[in-house]
Amino acid sequence: MIAVVLEDVCKSYTSYEHVWDRLWEVVTKAKKHRERVALHPVSLEIPNGQVVGVIGTNGAGKSTLLKLIAGTLSPSRGEIQVNGHVSALLELGAGFHPEMTGRDNVYLGASVLGLAKSVIDRLFEKIVAFAGLEDVIDQPVKTYSSGMNMRLAFAVATAVDPEVLILDETLSVGDGAFARKSFEKIIGYRKGGKTILFCSHAMYQVESICDRVLWLDHGRVVMDAEPARVISAYTEFLSGIDGSGKADGCSTPSPSLESVARLVTIEISTDGIVGRELHVQSGQTNLTVMVGFVSDPSLPPPGVALTITGFSGWAVTSASTVNDDLVPERLADGSGEVQVTFPRLALLKGSYWINVFLLSEDGIHVYDQAERVAEIYVAQQGLEQGVVSLPREWALGGAPPDRLCGVKQGLYGFLRHSEQPGRVS
Repeated sequence: MIAVVLEDVCKSYTSYEHVWDRLWEVVTKAKKHRERVALHPVSLEIPNGQVVGVIGTNGAGKSTLLKLIAGTLSPSRGEIQVNGHVSALLELGAGFHPEMTGRDNVYLGASVLGLAKSVIDRLFEKIVAFAGLEDVIDQPVKTYSSGMNMRLAFAVATAVDPEVLILDETLSVGDGAFARKSFEKIIGYRKGGKTILFCSHAMYQVESICDRVLWLDHGRVVMDAEPARVISAYTEFLSGIDGSGKADGCSTPSPSLESVARLVTIEISTDGIVGRELHVQSGQTNLTVMVGFVSDPSLPPPGVALTITGFSGWAVTSASTVNDDLVPERLADGSGEVQVTFPRLALLKGSYWINVFLLSEDGIHVYDQAERVAEIYVAQQGLEQGVVSLPREWALGGAPPDRLCGVKQGLYGFLRHSEQPGRVS
């Protein structure tokens, strides 16, 4: 069964320089308006139960597409068919009345979503408990913090049981604990076979939960394919946009007492030398990353991940305990430490950044992150080109690989016989 069908759908907006130009256009039939196309004609089908990611830079047309499917915008041309009830999280809290209490806004928001009062009565306690606002539910919403407002809006929007769920940059809201809870709610919808359209700038989430990804740029569909393929192309595209190599300033961990887990210490070293600016000799220097964290002992141990990126932001490689099927050890208070070593780092000459992430045990939700915690400068001998020296074997004159006559096997050749792989504890 097809959940969503778009046939030649587009959206454009007209504007006039002067207020009387609209009337002049009607009378004279002469064009006096300017037209801005937010979404060029697009046709697509989304099967029932499919999770579709929507990615693109700001102004690419992502929100326009989602609002058209949600029904909050009308297309300028084309037809849209959605089979089943739709719940859209586009602008959390936008429909709340600041003078009304949280209780009244629950009934207001839920009724807008099509729920009868009897249904809201039955779900009310569940909604408030999920938002964690039992103590303030009868206070005016204008007294709420932005986080409290978002939590209540999210709880109301997800109280329904839609066939199609639309998420526009609203997957993780509020503090760390609520962000995890909200994400688990969405994963529950996914496991329940719901159709989900998910717009996010977090590529790790898009790739981990989506079955398919649409990449939009200037209102046009650039790619529509499996997540890994689209995200790889999109990441390369972004590196071309922002190729200046200018850093925004090194981010350091900013622990939140409300977080479920947080980074505590990060130490980057090369051959035992600790620092923020480190020098590496390609194929010779060992790179070690030590990460200390603290987490809620009642929850599964978090995952630790890192990425090494080029100076313009494109990812060269990554590593995580989740991907390597390792579970970090913790003390009774929830604290732990993880260390990973890259022996004889095989990066070729250039400058690289190291970024560290603390993830949920499934590797999808990010509890905490520290970007550009260290910069490494790689020097090399020889004239190899690229970003990494891959393991290789040469056969000269048709000789089998085991008769290499001393030919170099590449910087990673030693790994086949190494007894000291990177340690993760």
